[in-house]
Amino acid sequence: MLLNALFPTRDIGSDPAKIRDWAQAAEDLGYAYIEVADHVFGATARDGWSPLYNETDPFHETFVTLSFLAAVTKKIRLSSGVLILPQRQTGVVAKQAAEVDLLSAGRLRLGIGVGWNHVEYAALGTEWATRGRRQAEQVEVLRRLWTEDLVTYKGRFHELQSVNIVPPPAQRPIPIWFGGSSDAVVKRAARLGDGWMPIMAPDDEGAAKLATLRQHLKTFGRDPAKFGIEGWLRTHEADPQRWAEAADGWRKLGADMAMLYPMYRMATFDEQVETLRRFKDVAAG
Repeated sequence: MLLNALFPTRDIGSDPAKIRDWAQAAEDLGYAYIEVADHVFGATARDGWSPLYNETDPFHETFVTLSFLAAVTKKIRLSSGVLILPQRQTGVVAKQAAEVDLLSAGRLRLGIGVGWNHVEYAALGTEWATRGRRQAEQVEVLRRLWTEDLVTYKGRFHELQSVNIVPPPAQRPIPIWFGGSSDAVVKRAARLGDGWMPIMAPDDEGAAKLATLRQHLKTFGRDPAKFGIEGWLRTHEADPQRWAEAADGWRKLGADMAMLYPMYRMATFDEQVETLRRFKDVAAG
């Protein structure tokens, strides 16, 4: 099982040298991917609603950061983890992803989600209620823009007439993995995705969701052996024993990858790099 590294966007700070050094440390330690999270806006609590991340949490812009990481690394693969696709213009995402993939020599994976922050959707002028249906159509449009010379398409959310992305990505198409664990997302991932990357514990509920996913794959006539699984290990404390147990749990469920997803803050650069070392040590199996 491969291990991936979550870019510490809230704690790394704004020094390009530290961002470079952290990425190179992840590469030197043998991590398979660096994954960069996505939020455009911070938001304050309001009307009984409290955001998971608020106006004090820094988020580096996903595609610009991935491009920088591509320039300062050589072999480690890169991923959005995850891009909130329905609140972005599909053509712009297609262009940005193609460029990152081109400049990284084909190292990009596009991880996508529908998000949880309706305030951010409103601030971006995008519709919250149709985000799932929009995401499904976006995936179809993205793949066509990455693989066809000229695209004409008419759907509910998109109308394209003989347009293209030039230069195209190195990978045609770029792999698309789905984040999220709702029933609708699991079914959509099985129908349209190259992989699934949920934030779930490898417990009975996680095993049941995985069984549901595999049943959907069978229904859609897809080969489970060609569909990737990555378990995100959300943790609220630095507990290597629990990291190891969670990684082993996903390994036993047949996951291809696992990634530590710390919810606690890591105030120093040394702590951020040491977390990479400790997780690799305990989770390598």
